[in-house]
Amino acid sequence: MNKKISLGLAISLIAIASSITFIITYFFSLKEMAEVNKKYTSLQALDSYVRKNFYGDIDENDINNGILKGYISGLNDKYSRYLTADELIDEKSDNAGEMTGLGFTLEKDESGYIRVAEIMPDSPVSETEIKPDDFIIAVEGTDVLEMGFEKSIEAMSGNDNENITITVRRDGVDKDYTLTRRQIEIVTVTGEMLDNYVGYIKISGFKQNTSQQFIDILESLKKDGAKGFIFDVRENGGGLLTSLEKCLDPLLPEGIIATAEYSDGHTETIVNSDKSETNLPMVVLVNGHTASAAELFAASLKDFGKAELIGSQTYGKGVMQTTAELTNGGAVVLTIAEYKTSVSECYDGIGITPDYKVENENDNIDEQYNKAVEVINGKIN
Repeated sequence: MNKKISLGLAISLIAIASSITFIITYFFSLKEMAEVNKKYTSLQALDSYVRKNFYGDIDENDINNGILKGYISGLNDKYSRYLTADELIDEKSDNAGEMTGLGFTLEKDESGYIRVAEIMPDSPVSETEIKPDDFIIAVEGTDVLEMGFEKSIEAMSGNDNENITITVRRDGVDKDYTLTRRQIEIVTVTGEMLDNYVGYIKISGFKQNTSQQFIDILESLKKDGAKGFIFDVRENGGGLLTSLEKCLDPLLPEGIIATAEYSDGHTETIVNSDKSETNLPMVVLVNGHTASAAELFAASLKDFGKAELIGSQTYGKGVMQTTAELTNGGAVVLTIAEYKTSVSECYDGIGITPDYKVENENDNIDEQYNKAVEVINGKIN
């Protein structure tokens, strides 16, 4: 027998259900508000105590940045971080594959002076007589030993078109150089043709300009008759997924290459490929510092049957971050999803196991590279 209820009773039941939902929601809202209030009460008490008792000057901007950095640090996620306004500017410049500077990599020497380790091509320093292994002993006339290594490095950084004078020592002879800082394109892709028409391409990071550098070198080596490729992503800590996608596109078949799963459970495609692909033998060199987008590069080529991996177990970063700018000029870099190829499982915290495990045990011999040459030549022949 069907049981019927009146319209009035139905409305009453709906009202009761809505009231219960409201009460439950309100209860949890109050609980959350209590937790938030507890945090801010503790912070207020700490701030009051510090301002009353701290023996020193307080920089309000540093305090605010410290609070925000501490909040993100409290997430206990090694990839999430808060960026100050200045750090955000540097981050954007780095992601773009550009830098404002003089164009060299510097190291602290045991003498306390600064040793020139590398010089970037097409940079202000490359247009001088300065060479690797020279020593910078003074910046703007102040001795590096007096100023200290960190402050000397900081003194050499600055804005575009600004001049700086450094004193360089070589074989006991000192010479002053006045250099003008300028925008320098960061080269993240290099390549060459090896014996037997093997194309070798090294990718050191995935920045906005990486994909164009990669495609230019890939097409140039193809035009010169490359019969196979070695892609080297050792020491590559990753970078932008948009750049990675453009690098993978000319190598892989059409379809969804990689997806990301977000905290609410929904998934999105993050790497797609069109119909054009490279049908040549390939291998990828990896090591323990191959991470993030570089791992996804290697995993994609492996999972779609395009390449074998050679080297050591990769780092194991399979989570994705996004950068959200805040009203104070800073930004939060936050982990928002886990990703994987559309073929295999996520390798976060595990890494990718190479097809050929090879360790470089001798500093003078690159055994991983030699194995890659051996394997690719075997595929070609």
